[in-house]
This record gives sequence, C-alpha cells and structure tokens, in this order.
Amino acid sequence: MGTVGLATAQAPTSAVAIRPADFIVAVVNSEPITNQEVQALAQRLTRETQNQAQRPRAEDIKAQALEQLIGEKVQLQQARDMGIVIDAEALDMAEQNVASSNQLTRDELRKRVQQEGMSVNQYREQLSKQLTLTRIREREVEGRVRVSDLEVEKFLQDRLKEQAAQSAQAPAELNLGMILIAVPENSTEAQIQQLAGQARQIAQRARTGENFAALTKTYSQAPDMAANAGVLGLRSASRYPELFVNATRTLSVGGVTEPVRSGAGFHILKVLERRQPSANLTITQTRARHILLRPSAQLSQDQALAQLASVRQDILAGKADFAAVAKRLSQDGSAQQGGDLGWANPGMFVPEFEQVMNRLRPGQLAEPLVSRFGVHLIEVTDRRNAPLSDAEQRDMVRKVLREKKLDEAYTVWAEDLRGRAYVEMREPPQ
Repeated sequence: MGTVGLATAQAPTSAVAIRPADFIVAVVNSEPITNQEVQALAQRLTRETQNQAQRPRAEDIKAQALEQLIGEKVQLQQARDMGIVIDAEALDMAEQNVASSNQLTRDELRKRVQQEGMSVNQYREQLSKQLTLTRIREREVEGRVRVSDLEVEKFLQDRLKEQAAQSAQAPAELNLGMILIAVPENSTEAQIQQLAGQARQIAQRARTGENFAALTKTYSQAPDMAANAGVLGLRSASRYPELFVNATRTLSVGGVTEPVRSGAGFHILKVLERRQPSANLTITQTRARHILLRPSAQLSQDQALAQLASVRQDILAGKADFAAVAKRLSQDGSAQQGGDLGWANPGMFVPEFEQVMNRLRPGQLAEPLVSRFGVHLIEVTDRRNAPLSDAEQRDMVRKVLREKKLDEAYTVWAEDLRGRAYVEMREPPQ
C-alpha cells in the first residue's frame, strides 16, 4: 500500500480497521497510524504527567505520542521480519505477572482494564506488543553491550571517593560508657559537693586503669545501666546529648572524662569506640519465603493459581501457618525450611519473581504469581541494608554500567531504525 487514504469497504484486509470518525495521521512503511491511536496514547501520557509541577502542553504530548507510535511501529515491523512471535502461553504468563505485581487476581485485573475503557482483547494485544518490543531489544541490542574490567574499577573508585567525602562530613559514631552519680532533687549545697567529690574519685580510679564495667556495677545509679556495664551503644554522635559529645570531643578511645554535671547528676564518660561511618557500598537485601507449585498433567496452571489463592486467604485469616503449608505443599528445595529463601541480593531471582517481591513490604503476602518455574505464593519477612563484599561490589557496578550502556545502545539502535523507515505524515481531513 504505497498511499493509504481513508478506509473504505474496499480497503485491503491487511489495513487497520478504521472507525468512521477516525483518520490516518501517518504511514510507516505502508502501515497506517490512526488519529484514535494517537489520542489514546496521548490521554495515557497526560495521566502519567498530571502530578508533575510543570505539565507539558497538549500539543507537545500529542506530538510525543505520535513519535512514540512511529518508533514502536518500526520496531514491531522489524520483529515481524525476524520471525519474533509471542505465543499464548507467554502472553498468559505476562498477564498473570502484571496482575500479581499489582496485588490483583487475573480476573480483577481484567475488570479494572474494562473499567478504564479497554477490552480484554485490546489489553492482551497491547501486552503482546510490549513483549515483542522487549524481545527484539534483547535480540538486537543486549548482545552488543560489553562492560570491561577497567570500566568497573574506574566507576568503583569514583564512587568510593564520593562516599568517603560524604562520610568525612557526617557525624562520627560513638560508643560511650557511663557512670551516673545521681543528685536527688532538693539536695543541699553540701550534699552536692560531697557527691561531686565521690564522682571525681571514681573518675580518677577509672583513668588509672580500674575496670570501668566493675565501677559501673558498684556505683552507677542510672536506671538499667548497671546490667549493661554502662555501655550506651554505638550510634551517631548526633544521637547523643550535646553535653556528652562536647565532653568527649578531644578524648581518644579509652579516655575518661572528668565528672560532667547535668540535671540528673554527675556523669563519668568513657570513650569505648569512635569511628567515621563506613564508606563501603551497601545493598538492600530481602528475606522472603515462598510456596511453589509446578503445573503438571495432574495440576494445571489455573488449578495451581486457585489452590494458592485459597492458601493465601487461609493464611491471612489466621487459619493456616505459612511455614507449615510450605513444608506440606511446596515443590521446592526450600520446603523443609518452611519456604525460607534466606537473605537475597537484587538479581538473585528471575525478574517476574523479583518484581513482585520488591513491591512487598515486610509481612505482606502477594497474590499468586506465575514464573518460568511454576506458580508461587510469596511473603517478604524482612529487609536490611548490608555491606557488599569486593566481589559483590564489582558485580553490582557491572550491572549498573551495563544498564546504562543498554539504554544508550537502545537509543542509537531505535533512532537508526527510525531513520531508515519510510514515514509519511498526513494532514487531517478538511
């Protein structure tokens, strides 16, 4: 179709069906893009930008929508020429994963889609296009990207220098020991002087090497502190009273202050530990557990989804214990540990599993989801920031650099593909 006009009853079957009020705004390698397609995408882009402080003009959003549709059309044509096809099984899995990541069942997702004015078939067609675009990107772009060891080392050194500079400006972390000689309310001046003298004697004994923990147990009147040998714990200096920070500022580790007076009495402080915050890279680790059912001739995927949805309701209602059910049902090596997967770094699980897991808060239970391994019920039990080993740091940096290079390579590839396409813009009918 070199030139495509408004669709008529005699239009070729390969052309897109165009409703009477619609018209063609562009032709990409003989395939049309309609005004309704542009308007639908523009409306979606408008919703996505409605919370921005400075929203784009309607004309700019419409132009962005048209250019995005042209880029997608060119890439979909390339995918078709390369024989990339999304089968029903892959589409079903993608739909289920979208539902799970939004904490919905597949039926609930379809109802929401219909409430937003799109049919289920239209939604699945859109999902198929997104999967196709992902597949061609993987095939055409990802194989070209390489990250060298030299690039990893340079990035790591720059990042560590930056963090070291930030750490140097951050408050030091302190761990102090404390003995409190309390001064009761309404004490006379003579009583205060006597308690001050006792505090000075204890401080002197501590400075000459007597065991601070033993002195604490004998003399300290701080509530619950004698049991902890007077140890206040390692924390940022900003979380200690300014009085304590000023009194210990010039002391080395092991140093003991003269008695420091506060409203509670006389404090004798010992610097047990002082350090700057670590400049090491950290990573957010997640601890999760799951129940895995593998579809088989005896158990279809839909049956597995329904079974785990029922298990989820029982757990939420307090009728079942996750670990007990995992030991009984899960078809996975973690079953004997109640489904516990241990602490995991990002990237340890397949994307469809990890995307759902990352959206959960500790204690939250996901809707059943489908992965390439089967059907899962996931619960996140905890999260923490953990320091990375040298090998883990390099692995993380390599992934960061690869993602950056992938984005750059994709942009170049997409622009090249767009530049080689025949695109004819059409004026709206008068």
